[in-house]
Amino acid sequence: QRIINDDELYEAALEERDVNHIKHYATPAMQGLTVGQRASLQRTKHIWKLGDKFFKLAAEYYGDPKMWWVIAFFNQRPTESLLRYGDTIYIPNPIERVLSFYGV
Repeated sequence: QRIINDDELYEAALEERDVNHIKHYATPAMQGLTVGQRASLQRTKHIWKLGDKFFKLAAEYYGDPKMWWVIAFFNQRPTESLLRYGDTIYIPNPIERVLSFYGV
């Protein structure tokens, strides 16, 4: 979903760019899985380290960097900026079952 941001908080940035508003995508609402769905999945524990990115982990574990959002959604972290070195995240598998839970 695209939104128009003309919030007063961004007045300086808007003036600097000589625009009245900025169009950008809204942060999606994170759909949580039920306890039963989570319990039915295998999970690989991963400790967040320097250089980690969701797309790199998706490429490693799923063979497809475009599946980065699965890891983000499962861990309820929409962006990598919410993770710190040493944080524990989980990689859910099998990917087909995870996708079915998300309606994909």
